[in-house]
Amino acid sequence: MRPAVMLRSTLLATLLLASPAHAEPCIEALVGPAVEAGVPRDLAQAQLGTLTPDAAVLAATQNQAEFTKPVWAYVEASVTPEKIAEGQRKLQQWSVALDAIEARYGVDRYTLVAFWGVESSYGAVLDDLTVVRPAIRSLATLACGDPGRPDYWKAELIAALKILAAGDATPERLTGSWAGALGNTQFMPSVFLSRAVDFDGDGRRDLWGSVPDSLASTANFLVAEGWKTGERWGSEATLPLDFNLALADETTARTLAEWRDLGVRPVRDDGLKDENRATLFLPTGARGPAFLLLPNFAVILRYNTSFSYALTVAHLSDRLRGLPGFGRDWPRGDRMLGADERRDLQTLLTAQGHPVGTVDGKVGPRTRAALRAFQSSAGLPPDGYADATMLDTLRAKTR
Repeated sequence: MRPAVMLRSTLLATLLLASPAHAEPCIEALVGPAVEAGVPRDLAQAQLGTLTPDAAVLAATQNQAEFTKPVWAYVEASVTPEKIAEGQRKLQQWSVALDAIEARYGVDRYTLVAFWGVESSYGAVLDDLTVVRPAIRSLATLACGDPGRPDYWKAELIAALKILAAGDATPERLTGSWAGALGNTQFMPSVFLSRAVDFDGDGRRDLWGSVPDSLASTANFLVAEGWKTGERWGSEATLPLDFNLALADETTARTLAEWRDLGVRPVRDDGLKDENRATLFLPTGARGPAFLLLPNFAVILRYNTSFSYALTVAHLSDRLRGLPGFGRDWPRGDRMLGADERRDLQTLLTAQGHPVGTVDGKVGPRTRAALRAFQSSAGLPPDGYADATMLDTLRAKTR
């Protein structure tokens, strides 16, 4: 077991075994910082004074599906025939509100409803006590129990207390994910404070009971992050047989005209302009689908930094429009790497002279760039695809 994993496991075991008398002091000590940040003392004391940690919350930090499932499994878990059909019903049910939200913010309804579907199954999970948890307790647990980001969790806890102080939610209604993400479209408390809006005009920013508030708040967030009205997220793409895979580096933007000159063709080109700039990404290497990603895809990533998550929202939005699924299938026979194996891959790449930055078990752009460099030096197709076969190749090189 690696040191970071051991530390978290030891900490989790400590919380599981600790009595409330041992666990309460850390949480109760958060009252002071909350009051200093402007939370009324009686509110902070009432919420934190006798709170005990939720050990299941810390366990969840080690099992985030968007970082552990193969991309196709993550996408297909959310983009189901049932979720597409329900989303299309929601589009009809809330068409008047969506007309008004589109007119004010310029974000299309299909994208907004896709976020809603991915984040909370169109609100179905909000009253499921096997899924949602009291947000104050979750965030206090993380502030005291996650050694990696205690300051982040403390700030989110204080933001959640401010939501209560403003009257936007009651303590009973302030529920969310294990990480404290709130409401229909799962805003973190700090994002709630800065981007949530009262679109239905009832005097509260209600992301639990008001669909117009929820979808308009999501639109407001996307616009603030740079959403381009009238543009799509991108498109699946086809590549020529002799394509230089090193060009699919997910960071170099070219115009669609330039990509076409290289033989790359968007599967859907209606509404795309030659001057639109896009990056090219092969999430599962040369044998899986390729994607031309426009700037709006990067905005989706600001909602959640996982590529699997962003592709799921993008693909569900297309299916809600009535568009077909992907043209090329995924390499379903490949074995994906576990967290320890991903750390091994990063360590081995660094040892081979291709630094990845932090060895954190998350295969992001820098790790894929290091992998492409290694593949090129080893005479392999430089597609940046980190699967079990590539890890075996790296291990063989370092023996």
